[in-house]
Amino acid sequence: MGDGTLAEQFFDAAADLLRRVREEEAGAIAAAGELIAGTVTGGGRLFAFGAGHSSLAAQDIVYRAGGLALMNLLTVPGVTGVDVVPATLGSALERVAGLATAVLDAGPLRAGDLLVVVSLSGRNALPVEMASGARARGVKVIGVTSVAYAAQTTSRHGSGTFLKDHCDIVLDSKIAPGDAELTAEGVAAPFAPASTVVTTALLQAVMATAAGTLAARGVEPPLLRSGNVDGGLDWNDRVQDEYGDRIFYRRR
Repeated sequence: MGDGTLAEQFFDAAADLLRRVREEEAGAIAAAGELIAGTVTGGGRLFAFGAGHSSLAAQDIVYRAGGLALMNLLTVPGVTGVDVVPATLGSALERVAGLATAVLDAGPLRAGDLLVVVSLSGRNALPVEMASGARARGVKVIGVTSVAYAAQTTSRHGSGTFLKDHCDIVLDSKIAPGDAELTAEGVAAPFAPASTVVTTALLQAVMATAAGTLAARGVEPPLLRSGNVDGGLDWNDRVQDEYGDRIFYRRR
């Protein structure tokens, strides 16, 4: 596949995907940033959810230097990351109907909040029900997914729908089904996934847009600074104290 080393080919593939989302998702990125900014100024709370490797992009915008202090991780035991043993259990839980409803019933989400749902395929019951259940509760939903999956696979939810069908705004990562950018002679399976690179970049672009939108409205964006620079910890304490009623990762 292509010229250059496999490492160079992967960088080229990732860069091509990033160029595509920059050009083709510009409108959705702007709308998502505006929606987040509006939620902040309206007194709402911000949450992000992803299962398995999709949780990596969700975690990257929570308690993040340079990120919005108000973003909280909505966790589901057994599916956040790949730390459950066996790891296949996490994948199985994504297909369990009703799990998202139980989490939403017991969790902090309420009308006026905003939830980012990250799911590459968007086909499993958990992200579909998380998005649809959140919207039914008056929560705005931004979905980050690959629209190609909906065109080339079948839904695993009883409704036959995908994550993209239950969002106020959809950010399309453009990742092809299978999430493997490279092939090579002697390698039986496609390899080199790029979804984390692209999805993380998409969400950071949205966060940047939200910060700029808040500033343009005369509101200081509630951003965190690195705790490893002088003054960073004091800065973060101030921001977190000011918005403490909307920050859940500090609570015990």
